Amino acid sequence: MTTLNRLPILERRRIQAEVVKPIYAALKAEAGEETAKRVIGKAIIEAAIDEGKLFADEHGGPGGMKGFLSFQHLWDADGALESEVVRESDDEYIYKVTRCRYAEMYHEMGVGEIGFQLSCNRDATFIEGYDPRIKLTRTQTIMQGASHCDFHYKMDESEEN
Repeated sequence: MTTLNRLPILERRRIQAEVVKPIYAALKAEAGEETAKRVIGKAIIEAAIDEGKLFADEHGGPGGMKGFLSFQHLWDADGALESEVVRESDDEYIYKVTRCRYAEMYHEMGVGEIGFQLSCNRDATFIEGYDPRIKLTRTQTIMQGASHCDFHYKMDESEEN
């Protein structure tokens, strides 16, 4: 495990955003906002899938919903998220985030316009790398201006491991 991976996820995202910020600004100036967001988003998605696969490898393979829930606290560390669990079972996890310090931090850093690409995009794609049987449905995020984020993770046993 690298030193970076021992840091709380909120701190890792801050460091990553500091690195991405000037790259995004240069891309935006060169190719326009839409292209810059697309390129940054694509890179983050690929990194999140790889991170999910690595996490699965380090923890004995895809762990289903129970395995996923066993490390959910990593994203909440240091009060990064305030959330309310709506339903939790062996094949489903529904919760809503009512405060997101990731979104607050990105706005404070001046990268709010790409905050979704930097963090929110990772949610479904990390889980894709960790265990492709788990699917995320989300209709809104605080990062995009909603009052809360609605997460609905569900096992899809028809998906091959």
